[in-house]
Amino acid sequence: MPHRHIAGLLVGVMSGATMNLAYAADTATLQGHVLSSADKRPLAGAQVRIRETGTSTTTSPDGTFRFTRLTAGQYTLVITPARSPAVERTVVVRESGTTSDDVLVDAVVPSLDHVTVTSQRTANVVARATQQNAPNMVTIRTAEDIRKTPDVSAAEATARMPGVSLETDSGEGRYVNIRGLDTNLNSTTFDGIHLPPTNPASAQNGGRAVALDTIPAGMIGQIVVTNTNKPEQDADALGGTIDIAPRKMPLSGKPFLDAKLGTGVETLRGTTIQDYELTVGARFGAHGVAGLGSGLTSYSDAPFTFIGTVASNQDHRGVDDVEPAYLDQPGLPNKAYGQIDERHYDYHRNRLGYGGELDFQPNADNKWYFQYYNFGYTESVNRQDIATNFAGNPVQNPDGTITDSLASGNGYAKGLRDEQETLRTQLYALGGENRIGPGKLDYRAGFTSGTYDKPYDYNTAFWNGSPGSVTYYPGYDFPTQTILSGPNPADPSGYTLHSIGNSTQYTKTNEWSANVNYTLPTHFTSAEDEQIKFGAGLRRMSFSSQTNYYSYSPDVGIPLSQAVFGGPNIFYNGMYNVGPSISDGYMRGIYGAAAAAGNVMSLSGQDAASFSAINENIYSAYGQYQFGWGRLGVLAGLRGEWTQATFDGNLIDAATGAVMPNQTANSYFNLFPSLQLRYDFTPTLVGRAIYSSTIARPGFAQSSASVSADPGTGAVTTGNPNLKPTTSQNFDLQIEKYLPHGGIVSLGVFDKSMSDYVVGRVSTVNGSPYLPGYTGPVTLQSFANVSSARVRGLTANYEQHFTQLPGLLGGLGAGANWTWTNSHLDIRPGDDHTLPSAPRNTYNASVFYERGPLDMRLSASYVGASLWAVGGSAATDVYTAARFSLDFGGSYQVRKDVSVYLDVRNILNTPLKFYEGSPDRPIQREFYGPTVMVGVTIHE
Repeated sequence: MPHRHIAGLLVGVMSGATMNLAYAADTATLQGHVLSSADKRPLAGAQVRIRETGTSTTTSPDGTFRFTRLTAGQYTLVITPARSPAVERTVVVRESGTTSDDVLVDAVVPSLDHVTVTSQRTANVVARATQQNAPNMVTIRTAEDIRKTPDVSAAEATARMPGVSLETDSGEGRYVNIRGLDTNLNSTTFDGIHLPPTNPASAQNGGRAVALDTIPAGMIGQIVVTNTNKPEQDADALGGTIDIAPRKMPLSGKPFLDAKLGTGVETLRGTTIQDYELTVGARFGAHGVAGLGSGLTSYSDAPFTFIGTVASNQDHRGVDDVEPAYLDQPGLPNKAYGQIDERHYDYHRNRLGYGGELDFQPNADNKWYFQYYNFGYTESVNRQDIATNFAGNPVQNPDGTITDSLASGNGYAKGLRDEQETLRTQLYALGGENRIGPGKLDYRAGFTSGTYDKPYDYNTAFWNGSPGSVTYYPGYDFPTQTILSGPNPADPSGYTLHSIGNSTQYTKTNEWSANVNYTLPTHFTSAEDEQIKFGAGLRRMSFSSQTNYYSYSPDVGIPLSQAVFGGPNIFYNGMYNVGPSISDGYMRGIYGAAAAAGNVMSLSGQDAASFSAINENIYSAYGQYQFGWGRLGVLAGLRGEWTQATFDGNLIDAATGAVMPNQTANSYFNLFPSLQLRYDFTPTLVGRAIYSSTIARPGFAQSSASVSADPGTGAVTTGNPNLKPTTSQNFDLQIEKYLPHGGIVSLGVFDKSMSDYVVGRVSTVNGSPYLPGYTGPVTLQSFANVSSARVRGLTANYEQHFTQLPGLLGGLGAGANWTWTNSHLDIRPGDDHTLPSAPRNTYNASVFYERGPLDMRLSASYVGASLWAVGGSAATDVYTAARFSLDFGGSYQVRKDVSVYLDVRNILNTPLKFYEGSPDRPIQREFYGPTVMVGVTIHE
């Protein structure tokens, strides 16, 4: 549908209520931007004078100028950029309104701290200039740049930025870590509003991490990673802050339409993908649809702006997986298995995001807005597997193989997992900006809700207890087995139904937030962007999680032959065969009939132990001063945050089954000073020296008040509501050289010294309040603060377009970023180790060609090995193995507003691999095959 029709529809729906609105004033306003004609880069420090009145001003860091209290009429602007000749422009100022006019001048001067993007073609150049002139350290990736790579979610788009490493699951990126600190220690916002967690499964049981695979790439206008927070930002950003901004209206205000229609194939199973995006926007009012920026249209003519986005991505990904488990018992071979599980997955993920923003701006001094966004996905999982369970009597053979007999009763277990889950985030925001005197007041109230809903998770187990023995090669990525005696595990004969387990889970996090800020320009120093800013905020968060467990074991075993269909299921490059598939519909029928007959058992003790509820209030206030002299810029300030939290859970007495409520509370106050210096050695060479301080509050599972105690074994599992927050003192040094066309060369070093880092702890204590009357030693699994932890490292970034090369070679370019970290933490008393989720090396690299209608980019990513889960000893620590992946994105512009594209993901079929203790002890290796996508994009 042409954009003019969509915009007309929007006007028809909304303009009826605004036909009589008009803005009246005695005087008019003239404002605009001064831009470089070479690359549309906003110019700071340019003098703008009105010849007829003699009034003059200087453009701000984003190239903006503004004159108020003008009478209607024609004026001559005289613009004089630094080190460039003056330019004259005639403008017409309308009565009782605001005239917006942008001026192009022949100068190439870096600029800006905040900018409104005027066109997609200049978006990356403007974003780079924003990064250059920001008082703190930020990195920006625009929607234009994201489209050049085959990224389907915010996780994958963010992971290509400097200092960021990706955590994947089921073939897609899910979480990101920043500069050696795990994802729970980041702050994630959507257009400045905190996002709640949705997926309860995150590293280190933190529970605060935001699963970025829930946000479709098509909803993103830009991503800003802040490495050094300003006092005005929330302090819970130990690793950094990730702000995902939605699409915004261009400065021109002209109606537009962006669309994408794509499809593809996932080669492992030959399944299909559908990928759709649509964004529309227009400025309108009593006079219909209008565009600002011509110099002839005032805000009052079109005071309303609407922009809306919808993005959908559906896939049917297959996963081939094998997961051996080690016995880990003294006196047995180091690599002896207790189990080998061969898994054949079929996933169906339906990712959907939509929302938009409605603004009312009657003049340049006042603006109000409302935002609503909704994004997430529903995923269904069908897993067919066969587990070989060993008796635990391994014999090491001379050739390195191991022979063991099958476990009694369940030597082979053929299983089906039939599960569905929905992760969804909703966001509402209402706010405004008003110029009051010489300063600006801005304010916002927001509500976010993040939910995880698992309505069912059926796990069916058929057992084959026939005796037998097997020889296997241990320690390989894909262990092979030779059956010496016993049944064929792929043959349904001999299997009978042992049990069907089911669980449901519902987790919800709500957060209300409000903040108000006042910015006052000052002139105590020579800095053109000098200002004092102060404000206050409130965040009220509530978290609750409940899991319900059910189990059914038939009195008489049902033979597997009644539940299967199809032929042999051979997978993993032909290495494994799990036999015919178990029917999920058949097993649901059996379970449903058992539930109707009252034969399904509810595991109330586990249900009560899983309950957790947390309420957390954070009150904040800050003040900051931005100033400088000549080439030196300074940002100094102080933020204070007071945290109040209550924790509710259940204490379970496993001996009697009694459930006792358990509640506790915690509160603390923290101050966060910051001093950030930047020095312009030349107009394109910037140095930074920064001190900042940040916090990470304990995770939801880490601080849960629920307790599960087993008097039979003396094992107690609980959170620790008395945990202290982790705080960090951060130091950064960085040098940045800015190149033409949005290029950069930069090198930075950083040091984070942390106090009270939270780690998992397994300890033995004599007696426990959780086991009254128990006299033996108690094994306590909980969490504790470590007095200190540290991460140091460096980050390098490079991107350059080789436009100086002759002819067709002028379209070539290259980019790379590399992060190296060196971290230290006592993961166990006296055991110094790297931090969890802290790979030593991470890098991205790309070569690209951009010339005329053709755009091609080959991108590589590498994430080094890192600690994933802390075990009871070094031998049982779990690591994510290093991985290297390669992607391709290409497009061709067939006409001005239409392009076709070809994307190839995971060209090398990179597996996800985990190992225990050392790389020669793999415990999981899964792969997915390459994905090919084709489609068309429309930009009108």
